[in-house]
Amino acid sequence: MKSFNYVITDEVGIHARPAGLLVKEAKKYESTVTIIKGDRKADARKLMMLMSLGVKCGEEITVEAEGPDEDAAAAGLEKFFEETL
Repeated sequence: MKSFNYVITDEVGIHARPAGLLVKEAKKYESTVTIIKGDRKADARKLMMLMSLGVKCGEEITVEAEGPDEDAAAAGLEKFFEETL
């Protein structure tokens, strides 16, 4: 399993548009991608689960990738977060 932490810099947090883009990005990989905020987790491939986390600007999340292409998934998602959120 590969993971990284990221502090959200988008002023509105993970709202509908970036959540949709995140789902699309996560679906590129075979690995399971999980977004963790505090004690809550969401499958990165499920839009409503992501939105239910209520991630706001300045909050730290953990992204975990586990599966056959976890290295590529973690690297790709880290780049996605840096460019988008």
